[in-house]
Parts: sequence; C-alpha cells; structure tokens
Amino acid sequence: MSLTHNTYLWEHWKFNAEQRLKAFNFYVALSIFANGMVFAALEKATHPAVLVLLGGFVSLLALVFAVVDARSRHLLHLTKQGLKQLEAGLPEHARLFLLDDQRRWRWVRYTAAFNLLFVMQLLFGLGVTAYGISRW
Repeated sequence: MSLTHNTYLWEHWKFNAEQRLKAFNFYVALSIFANGMVFAALEKATHPAVLVLLGGFVSLLALVFAVVDARSRHLLHLTKQGLKQLEAGLPEHARLFLLDDQRRWRWVRYTAAFNLLFVMQLLFGLGVTAYGISRW
C-alpha cells in the first residue's frame, strides 16, 4: 500500500479516535471495579486506611485517564487541520470536520462527557479519602 498524505492523515485520525474510545472503555471498566471495591470496603467496615488507599486509587485513576484523554485529543487535533484542508475540494455538505466546527452545541461532545466523568470520579475518590481520614 502506497502511503499518500490523504491516507496518512486519515489513518492517523482513525487510529487515535479508536484508541481514545478504547482507553475510555478501559477506564469505565476499571472505575466500576474500583468503585465496587470502595462500596465493599464500606459495607464490611474495613480499616479507614483501606478507604484512604482506595480513595487515592480512584482519584489517581481519574487523573491518569484524564491525562491520557488529553493526549489523545491533542493527537486528533493535529490531524484535524490537515483533514479540513483535504475537505476543501469536497462539496459543502461533505465537509464533515468544517460542519462539526460550526455546530452550535459545542458542549455536546465526547470531551465534555469524558471530562464530567473524570471530575466526578476524582471528587468521589477525594471524598472517600477524606472519609477514611476522618474515621482514622
């Protein structure tokens, strides 16, 4: 397969978009597991140190995946400019990246949803940590 700049840009975009969604799916699975551990620890009335560690883990998980998502967004943004230039030769209704930039509901997108979940998980983890410290 010969690599043209069109192919290169599209394959880069496609790979990073897929990786972003896979990373988010992995994050959701890990979060469910971590949250389950928190609720099990609360139900069993374990030592407060366990809650501090679990809360720290939940918080760290949210922070790490927020950084991973930011990196993925950056890589997608790098490719988007080139793809918009390629779209210039297409009819207006087929310029998907340009049309997406013109949308009115800018907060209705994956980034807003992902960031909301990352913040909520971070707050949950910090709350669990604070609760564990208060019970120590």
